[in-house]
Amino acid sequence: MIRFGIIGTNWITESFLEAARECGDFALTAIYSRTEERARQFADKHGAPHAYSDVEAMAASGEIDAVYIASPNSFHAEHAIACMKHGVHVLCEKPVASNAAELRAMIAAARSYNVVLMEAMKSTFLPNFQAIRDNVSSIGKIRRYFASYCQYSSRYDAYKQGNVLNAFNPVFSNGALMDLGIYCIYPAVVLFGKPDSVQANGVLLESGVDGEGSLLLRYPDMDAVIMYSKITHSSLPSEIQGETGNIVIGKISQPETVEIRYRDGTVEDLTREQADNTMVYEIKEFLGLIKRGESESGVNTFEHSLWTMEIMDEARRQMGLVYPADAGSV
Repeated sequence: MIRFGIIGTNWITESFLEAARECGDFALTAIYSRTEERARQFADKHGAPHAYSDVEAMAASGEIDAVYIASPNSFHAEHAIACMKHGVHVLCEKPVASNAAELRAMIAAARSYNVVLMEAMKSTFLPNFQAIRDNVSSIGKIRRYFASYCQYSSRYDAYKQGNVLNAFNPVFSNGALMDLGIYCIYPAVVLFGKPDSVQANGVLLESGVDGEGSLLLRYPDMDAVIMYSKITHSSLPSEIQGETGNIVIGKISQPETVEIRYRDGTVEDLTREQADNTMVYEIKEFLGLIKRGESESGVNTFEHSLWTMEIMDEARRQMGLVYPADAGSV
């Protein structure tokens, strides 16, 4: 049984715990929150015996083997490295860090302390994403990848009323690119590798984060067109365009339907059965890595996470989007 600590007590943590209990080999042992009262309330709710308001104390306690980090983005590197120094394996929510410099320090720590570090980008582990990977060669030479994730945020209503919540606060390394754009970029990197160049445009809000944006990733024989937004909504599917057909993806952040539409009019349904709580697949991957003594995932590799972060760093540079974390050090 692998003993887990949890950093963060938000809605995604609730979903993680629900999925983790379906996976076996998981034991919830400790909860961290910024206040001891909140940590204890959450621990009591989920049956965790220990509660902490100090990450270092939890990491050094000897009570946890692994940790799931769902704190604000700007704390990911600090929290992960503090845990890895004590031999604790780390599953860290996306984006895994504020920038590539932080991620490089995290990777160095994982290697130095011989622990697992994995970015919790769940979509690339889903059966329907595997269906895409298995069939991408069926549509001839690939010429374009198009991904859209535009979802109007309820927190934007609060923002327009003068209440800047975490989602629109640059102090926490947030905004549309980090929250939604990454869901479009990461699959492109897994499928097609690192692009030759990046072109980016975005709309910056007065708070200092981006509300929406678009990217063009250039590859030798194709391009990747990416749209994302937290201030508008879109119902467009995503797709991969080949010379003999295209793969239509129902939802790039969590592929629910996948089909090939060939140029001759034939349609082939590739959709596979998936668990209702799709976080189970990333958790099973992470648990398997620990049990097998492997250092990193073969899907969400260090390289894939680093290339994705480098793309976002370059996109932010072109947009003029700077976080306080960019000036700091781990």
